[in-house]
Amino acid sequence: MEKQLHLNLLASRPPIAGGFQSSSKMKMGPGRKRDFTPLPWSQYFETIEDIEVENENGKDISLLYCSGSHGPVLLLLHGGGHSALSWAVFTAVICSRINCRVVAMDLRAHGDTKVKNPEDLSADTMAKDIGKVMEVLYGDNTPPIMIIGHSMGGAIAVHTAAANHIPSLLGLCVIDVVEGTAMDALNSMQNFLRSRPKSFKSLENAIEWSVKSGQIRNIESARVSMGGQVKKCEASSSSPGVSNSIGDDIIEEEDEEVEEESNKKRMKEDDKEMKKEVMFTWRVELSKTEKYWEGWFSGLSALFLTCPMPKLLLLAGVDRLDKDLTIGQMQGKFQMQVLPQCGHAVHEDAPEKVADAISTFMVRHKFTEFKEGYLC
Repeated sequence: MEKQLHLNLLASRPPIAGGFQSSSKMKMGPGRKRDFTPLPWSQYFETIEDIEVENENGKDISLLYCSGSHGPVLLLLHGGGHSALSWAVFTAVICSRINCRVVAMDLRAHGDTKVKNPEDLSADTMAKDIGKVMEVLYGDNTPPIMIIGHSMGGAIAVHTAAANHIPSLLGLCVIDVVEGTAMDALNSMQNFLRSRPKSFKSLENAIEWSVKSGQIRNIESARVSMGGQVKKCEASSSSPGVSNSIGDDIIEEEDEEVEEESNKKRMKEDDKEMKKEVMFTWRVELSKTEKYWEGWFSGLSALFLTCPMPKLLLLAGVDRLDKDLTIGQMQGKFQMQVLPQCGHAVHEDAPEKVADAISTFMVRHKFTEFKEGYLC
C-alpha cells in the first residue's frame, strides 16, 4: 500500500486532477447544493485570548481559543498549515462529555499567532513556545494538562512532553502521525502541495474545495476551520491556480450566444476591477517549511515511547503503524485505537468518535469524570 505523508491536515488522497467528476461540467440540481457558508468560532469556543511571551527578539503573541471553567486542561495542537479552529467541533463535543477545560492554540506562524521569527518552525522552538505560553497563562498554578496533537501538532506534542516543558502533564494523545509513514513519504509532499489551488475566489469556495477534495470530510468542521487556513489577499482572478468553484467544473450551462454577449459587456468592467479583486490564499506556505519536516518526525516513535505519562495513539488506519510502535503496542506501552472511514483529519472528520476515545481514556486513568447525565 502506497504510504502518504501525514505532515499536515491535508487530504488522505490528492484531489483528482481537473475536478471531482469524470465530466468537465457538473450540474447542481435543486436540493443538492450544500451550504458552504463560514461558521463563527464563537459557536464552538467560549473565549479567545492573546498571550504575550517575552523573548530575546521581542514579544510574541499567541492566540488561544478556550472553553470550560473546571477540570483538567486539554491542550490542543493543530496540524501544519491549519489553526486551532480545526478543533472547534471536537471541543464542543468533548465539553459535553467530560469535566474539562480546552485550550486550542494557534502555533507559531499559523492562524492569528504573531511571532518575531515566523520562519523558525523547528520542533525545539515550537515545543518551547508551548511551555512558555502555558507558563504565562497559568503562572505557578499550572493545572493538570492533557496534551493532544494532530499530525505536525502531534509531533510537537511529543517533543513538548519529552522535554518536560509542561511539568503538570497528565497524559499525551497523538492523532494520525507515525514516524515511519511520514518519513517514507516526505519526497512526495512537495508534489502534493503543488497540486492544490494557489488561491480561491472566496472563503466559501475554499470551504467547498476542502470538502470535495476530501481534505476535510465533515462539512461543519470545514465551515469553521478553513478560515484558519486561508487569508484575504488582492490578486487577479486570472492568476494561475485560482479556483473559482472547485476547478471551475461546477457551473450552470448557458446558451452559448447569450454567454458570449454577456461576456463582451462585462469585459471592460472586469479588466478595470481585475487587480482589485479580493482573493483568498493559504496563510502558511508549507512548501517553504520543508527543511523542518525531518526534524519534526525523525526519531518520533522512540521519543513517544520514552514519554513516561499515559499515552493514546489514534489512527485513521492500522497500516500507519511502524515497527517501533507495533512492538511498543504489543508490550502495552500505550493505548491505540483505529478509527476507520476517516481521512487524515481524524478529529475533524469524526469529532464524536475522537471525543469518545479521549473521554474514555481520561476517565479510565481517573484524570476526570463524565458529566452528570451523560450516557457513555
